Amino acid sequence: MFRRIREDIQAVFDNDPAARNWFEVVFTYSGLHAIWAHRIAHWFYKRKMRTIARIISQTSRFFTGIEIHPGAKIGRRLFIDHGMGVVIGETCEIGDDVIIFQGVTLGGTGKEKGKRHPTIGNNVVISSGAKVLGSFRVGDHSRIGANAVVLQEVPPNSTVVGIPGRVVRLNGERVGPLDHGNIKDPVFETIRELQRQIDELKREVARLREERQAEAADGNGSKENGGENGEDAGGNGAGGVGVEVGVGTHVGSTKEV
Repeated sequence: MFRRIREDIQAVFDNDPAARNWFEVVFTYSGLHAIWAHRIAHWFYKRKMRTIARIISQTSRFFTGIEIHPGAKIGRRLFIDHGMGVVIGETCEIGDDVIIFQGVTLGGTGKEKGKRHPTIGNNVVISSGAKVLGSFRVGDHSRIGANAVVLQEVPPNSTVVGIPGRVVRLNGERVGPLDHGNIKDPVFETIRELQRQIDELKREVARLREERQAEAADGNGSKENGGENGEDAGGNGAGGVGVEVGVGTHVGSTKEV
């Protein structure tokens, strides 16, 4: 028991740079208090003393702002940072070395009996305001972005963001577990790619329009040249008729004489 308590305190120092000393951590960190209260409540819950377990969990919720159902199974070195508004459901299972920030919900999606809450793997980070809803597994070493809504299974070593949650990657490079600012938004990336394609289509349409205008101008020039040549030919034909008529008249006059 005392080894677990030391591990819990050390997890605070490992994950929170604001932690200064053991006295401060033990007496002021509400996430730590909620975890310790949950261990007591869970002990009663496993021995079928459910009412006592719920009274302990609700008392802890009143003082810490963190609601952990007595039936939830929590691994070692869980760190709940700030913690206000965190809700962990009855059939939820949390692995070792998990980090949870304020406003996180690990809940269910219906009123079905049995397993209805998520299973969180080891070394998972769940950022502020994220909602993980349903009976599925979040793989080891995964990261859930702030305010993401995760409704389906997450493979290991993944990063999930958005509503609903989508698995994304950061250029194939692993980032620090607390680096929330470097998570890409897949919706923004999709919009940017669509904008790039629209710009290419606009350039292509402009190029085709210029080609058609050039072809139309060449066609009009050919028609004008053809009309001028026709007029010249018509004039030459009329002159030839006049000459023939004049010669015929002259010959006729000579015969009469």
